[in-house]
Amino acid sequence: MAEIRGKYTFPGGTHPPENKHFSENCPIETVPVPKQVAVLLSQHLGAICVPTVAKKDAVEAGQVIGQSDAFVSAPIHSPVNGTVKDITLLPHPVIGRTMGIVIDVDADNNEIKQPVNDRFDKTFNPDNYTVEQICGAVKEGGIVGMGGAGFPTQVKIEPNPRLEKKVLIINACECEPFITCDYRVMLEWTWQMLAGIRLAARASGCKKIRIGIEDNKPEAIEAISDAIRQLGNAGNIQVVPVKTKYPQGGERQLIKSVLGKMVPTGSIPPTIGVCVLNVATCASIAEAVVTGNPLTHRVITVAGCAISKPGNYYAPIGMRVEDLIAHCGGLTESAAKVVMGGPMMGFAIADLSTPLTKTSGALTFLTKSAVTRAKYEKQQTACIRCGRCLAVCPEHLNPTKIAHAVKHFRMDIAEDYYLSACIECGCCSYVCPANIEITGYIKTGKLLKARAKKRLG
Repeated sequence: MAEIRGKYTFPGGTHPPENKHFSENCPIETVPVPKQVAVLLSQHLGAICVPTVAKKDAVEAGQVIGQSDAFVSAPIHSPVNGTVKDITLLPHPVIGRTMGIVIDVDADNNEIKQPVNDRFDKTFNPDNYTVEQICGAVKEGGIVGMGGAGFPTQVKIEPNPRLEKKVLIINACECEPFITCDYRVMLEWTWQMLAGIRLAARASGCKKIRIGIEDNKPEAIEAISDAIRQLGNAGNIQVVPVKTKYPQGGERQLIKSVLGKMVPTGSIPPTIGVCVLNVATCASIAEAVVTGNPLTHRVITVAGCAISKPGNYYAPIGMRVEDLIAHCGGLTESAAKVVMGGPMMGFAIADLSTPLTKTSGALTFLTKSAVTRAKYEKQQTACIRCGRCLAVCPEHLNPTKIAHAVKHFRMDIAEDYYLSACIECGCCSYVCPANIEITGYIKTGKLLKARAKKRLG
């Protein structure tokens, strides 16, 4: 295969070791139904769902078990047939603890859910579905952004006369180290993903579709380009190879790379006529619209030196991390850290009973040697004003100024340096020669700001 060079990029960023070799060649494997699932009621940005079932209720796979009347929200569905054992506080990978629904699985009445990619081919026609049908299926299916914070997809794609969308950008970068779930979806579910893309374009009114793929994924670039050629470029779809650099998959960074445009600070992509969706999200859109299946399962990458069987697994949302670990052969003796997500933006979890959510794209298992540097390296020293954090910041901020302000509880100064504009990519911490956890301070600052706002409100 000819070498593919992506010339499109953005200012700043860095290139940590990719570590994709653990799972990039592992086909998607379906996971058996666990004995119990724990489905969190907070899995997306927006209003948290409230339970629509009670203890001892029988539930069916695909049934709505949590819902909210708020516009920015998405319903939660049961991934299995079973009985509600409890509605209680459960561990959450991001916010610590939140309410969730524990379901005992009916062992005699549960088939393993299989992917539906064989339902799609080049003959699929998105014009067979109305805008109302697409948006309705996406909303009822509980589809959210599966590559980031989990913004409800229906809100993104529905027509808005005030903010007309012209270009649909598909985030197929997967720039975070270790993670390969989207890569495998692009290779194995190509037609399903393209069906979801074309449905989203029809619903949103976008006339142009650009698929941004990092140039370290030549097989995916070729597979999707070949499929587009078979479509006769239906829907004005174009693959855009972009330079491999972290965080190329950041929404604002990808827009800059693909279109050469910047989203104003504090604004959203539709203000410049752009809609951005993730690869896995598009595959879920196609499934929801064509088959009526809600989002109850997703592909998740399991990788790292500390897991016996790395791979890409199609698992039920609500499956506990410990159950997935068991399916993957267990942890190695050198396991030291478990991260929900990738090592740059993921969240370390201490409780292995934490369940998977709609946004759980990866579990990264790291060894002691991977997380502990030599003694002289791990010691934090004083900032030497080297400017490396400024050079790599993709948002053109001064991360050290923000971190120092938060450290001294001067939130007013942190705000003056645009605390809220930080995307928490971790580039500044990664390159800091003084080993200062700059991103950690910024995350703390945002938390303090949110708490203060809640008290004043």
